[in-house]
Amino acid sequence: MKELTMEIRIQVFRPEELPEEDRELIQAARAAAQNSYSPYSHFAVGAALRLDNGCIVCGSNQENAAYPSGMCAERTALFYAGARYPDHCVTTLAIAARHPKGWTSAPVPPCGACRQVMLETEQRSGRPMRLLLSGSEQVYVIAGIRQLLPLQFGQSFLE
Repeated sequence: MKELTMEIRIQVFRPEELPEEDRELIQAARAAAQNSYSPYSHFAVGAALRLDNGCIVCGSNQENAAYPSGMCAERTALFYAGARYPDHCVTTLAIAARHPKGWTSAPVPPCGACRQVMLETEQRSGRPMRLLLSGSEQVYVIAGIRQLLPLQFGQSFLE
């Protein structure tokens, strides 16, 4: 038998410790959350990503009474960026979430489906995207999706 150990590296910052461009992206994610359509969960999520050309693209979660028909904020932003700016790489993706009582104090991680789409986005561009998972009290800064998805299913399995 052989045992594998996988290590995840996450930097933890107070919001005020972040560089201005990261704070700007988190503010854009929070603004995007205001456009969330979440009448069922009452959990509004916003995502904002920065492309290598400096453009910021935002998305928010969109729920539907037929639950599988909804879409997460992260995938909304990533799919829009891919459709609108197919030749540009995502450099950083920020996520912010709030419930009826306010912004989450702890960072909220992306769901499994969003992690898979992030992996494909990284593979498509050939470079990792930084992730900013923001909470009101702390922000997780992650070097790339492989830190959150250590055993990936990607295009290499399909070749």
